[in-house]
Amino acid sequence: MEYDYKQLMSKAKEASSKSYSPFSKFAVGASVLTCSGKVYSGCNIENSSFGMTICAERCAIFKAISEGEKEILAVAIYSPNEDDCYPCGACRQVMYEFQGEKEIEVITEEKDKLNIKKLSDFLPYGFKIHG
Repeated sequence: MEYDYKQLMSKAKEASSKSYSPFSKFAVGASVLTCSGKVYSGCNIENSSFGMTICAERCAIFKAISEGEKEILAVAIYSPNEDDCYPCGACRQVMYEFQGEKEIEVITEEKDKLNIKKLSDFLPYGFKIHG
């Protein structure tokens, strides 16, 4: 499936503007492309009980899964606070859980240039337990 990753990043940028990050002041937006061709976006949402905070990547992925999607092809991540905003460990494992036969591509941006890497660059030994 061909998809314009600049468009995916644009949606991640738009999502970052909706971030609720009063504690860290670190806004993040993410957009995920599913195998059906649909795109879902999310932002980080903080809580004063910090363990209840959700990252933008998981927010977008969980939106996709809650709509019936099961495989993610690509994830674009953007923060106005940092170039090349990479996913945390929890988000990497969640991405791995919903990776299909084709490895997920992780898209970040540095100085208006898209950087595209494979999920295995971030999580070489992810695991799935399916019964």
